[in-house]
Amino acid sequence: MALANDMKLIQYVKDFVSLLYPPLCASCERPLYEHETYVCSYCLFHLPITNFHVDEANAAAKQLWGRVHLKRVSSYLYFVPETGVQRLLHQLKYASRPELGTWLGAQYGHMLKDTAFSRADVIIPVPLHPKKHKQRGYNQSEYFGKGLSETLHIPMEVNNLIRHTLTASQTTKSRFERFENMQTIFEVRNPSSLHDKHILLVDDVLTTGATIEACAHKLLEIPHVRVSVVTLAYTK
Repeated sequence: MALANDMKLIQYVKDFVSLLYPPLCASCERPLYEHETYVCSYCLFHLPITNFHVDEANAAAKQLWGRVHLKRVSSYLYFVPETGVQRLLHQLKYASRPELGTWLGAQYGHMLKDTAFSRADVIIPVPLHPKKHKQRGYNQSEYFGKGLSETLHIPMEVNNLIRHTLTASQTTKSRFERFENMQTIFEVRNPSSLHDKHILLVDDVLTTGATIEACAHKLLEIPHVRVSVVTLAYTK
């Protein structure tokens, strides 16, 4: 009886706090209804979904053609500046909300079921340099991969592919300079564990593709490895 009363009291407190400080949509920042999680129904319905997973010759795949041999490439959302997607990514990367990445990964995972992406053997997130990981407190790509892993039932490895060099900003470099700058910064600690595996490489945003390209090249040095790529967003 006492336990039941305690549980009711806890729920009353939660309801009172929610009344004063209701959780807000990570996209539009309006209060969420009780049945909504992270993103309100309106924003969820209007997310700019790419549907790249049903088109092997999609824009993200074409961006990497001729640069690295990948089985398939897909992105969940189009990144459009000054929109809800930009706010979602900002919340994920800079507002200490890694759980948002897991939720988005799960949303996309449901769409990727029964596709070639769901038949990967292992998920590997693009790693952060330890210094940046310490500053942020987490790797947003790892949390996106966690959502995919839980939904697709594919194991995830987070300590095999590592980043041992902290690179400077890439914004002023040419495409070749960006690629050259990325070539020596990644390392695979235990390549034998990935032998003959289909790897699903995941990242938050595909922009120039230099980071994905460098990671994939490093993974493809392992015998009989195949690599597919999934990102949370794609920049047109």
